Amino acid sequence: MKVDTAIIGAGAAGMMCAAHASGRVLIVDHARAPGEKIRISGGGRCNFTNLHTDAHAFLSANPHFAKSALARYTQWDFIDLVDRHGIAWHEKTLGQLFCDTSAKKIIAMLRGLMQANNVDLHLQTTARDFAKAPDGFTFTLAGDGADTRVTARNLVVATGGKSIPKMGASGLAYDLAAQFRVPVTATRPALVPFTFDKERFAGLAGVATDARITAGQTSFDEALLFTHRGLSGPAVLQASSYWREGEAISVNLAPHQNLYDALRSQRATSGRRNLTTELSHHLPGRLVDFLATQTDLKGNLADQSDTRLAEICKSLSAWSLTPTGTEGYRTAEVTLGGIDTNALSAKTMQVTAVPGLYFIGEAVDVTGWLGGYNFQWAWSSAMAAAAALTQ
Repeated sequence: MKVDTAIIGAGAAGMMCAAHASGRVLIVDHARAPGEKIRISGGGRCNFTNLHTDAHAFLSANPHFAKSALARYTQWDFIDLVDRHGIAWHEKTLGQLFCDTSAKKIIAMLRGLMQANNVDLHLQTTARDFAKAPDGFTFTLAGDGADTRVTARNLVVATGGKSIPKMGASGLAYDLAAQFRVPVTATRPALVPFTFDKERFAGLAGVATDARITAGQTSFDEALLFTHRGLSGPAVLQASSYWREGEAISVNLAPHQNLYDALRSQRATSGRRNLTTELSHHLPGRLVDFLATQTDLKGNLADQSDTRLAEICKSLSAWSLTPTGTEGYRTAEVTLGGIDTNALSAKTMQVTAVPGLYFIGEAVDVTGWLGGYNFQWAWSSAMAAAAALTQ
């Protein structure tokens, strides 16, 4: 089989690229269905982009690399595509856009675009034995039938990272990078819950509250969720991308209120009530009970001096915790790090030292915040490669 472009990986980036590349296009995936991460994302409604997308919301060893692709295919371009296909959507919070009904609408749209572009889709098929050839690349397709040797002028790697292996994630992109001598930055799980020893927060499992989580010098204000294993929720997932093993995180349990002034006011009107009772007006009761076992919250509110109230409020706004780790790739939404952007053209996503070889999407060392940013990177990087593949 001879094709102009072979794309390995039928996820968001792979399908988007296949739908817009010219010539004969082949796309291969070992999964039973394309776009499995799209299908499960956003609680089944796919947080497909974010209104506030720009390069500041992405982590990379080269923070400028993503600017070119993001500027040439923006969130507004993808929203226009969704609108033209009649997919209803809504903004949830913080610019996050979701399908009104099902993520399957996005998958169906991409499949329809691939069909219109006469893309040859091979599912439940393994691509192996890659090699450089004088006229491009060769590899073998191994499926239910006889093996097929493929020659492709261009090879696009869109296999993602290591996150959520049960969805079929693997390290194929990094293996191919090693084979073709493309450098790879260190990888680790990102957008992932924190874990703690001895089920430290097991008694709080299910309790959620607004919080500000700080890791390193970066803070996020969103929901915090206690689990049997540790901490989760949007604020925690965001902070995990900035956390390093062994470091402490800081938790502000009252980021949007002046707790000190509120408690002083309550002391004047409800001083005979227990301090914990009054704190429960501002924090979940189970959390207050837990905190009472960690620090001195005894006595009535009237018994607390201004100094003591200030100390309590300070401890609640700068609660230092040191995770033992994260839940790892098993539940991580993305992989941080990947194909070194110094090896790629920011305009085309092509490996500068290996003409015809492209890496797009999560496989690249560009990782977005939670909330649709990583899907936008998939669309933008895919379109950057597709534009080069049409020339």
